[in-house]
Amino acid sequence: MADTTLDGAQPNLTVLIQYVKDQSFENPAAPRSLGPRNAAPNINIGINVTANPLDEEDFEIELRLEGRALAGEQVLFVAELVYAGVFRVSNVPKENLPPLLMIECPRLLFPFARQILADMTRNGGFPPLLIDPVDFTALYRQRLMEFAQTQGVRPS
Repeated sequence: MADTTLDGAQPNLTVLIQYVKDQSFENPAAPRSLGPRNAAPNINIGINVTANPLDEEDFEIELRLEGRALAGEQVLFVAELVYAGVFRVSNVPKENLPPLLMIECPRLLFPFARQILADMTRNGGFPPLLIDPVDFTALYRQRLMEFAQTQGVRPS
């Protein structure tokens, strides 16, 4: 965050609550999908972050993780998780709010969501799906670029 504060007060970010908002695990080919395989499955991971204002200082941040494992054309599993938190943000200049909400907040939520997803896949009969740490700064910049392209504007 920048050194600039509002009314001289210190910037503050507080996690009020975090929770599973939506969770789904599909194992469509069980029990055949749980047997030994000759090759490792192809695993695709999707990550998305959304911020929803609740009032002037409180924001719900949703971290969506999706994992899909395929063996050839066969779907082994689909795991989806929306893990959310409510954050109170005070004394933060408006220009610093989007990166704070879209980078720092999901960074705080990620370890918990990662563990839930790993437990979900392990409980589904597969090895735990352990997602590598996420660079939320790069993800945020990518989203800005995508938005700029859809608006026909070049980001500065």
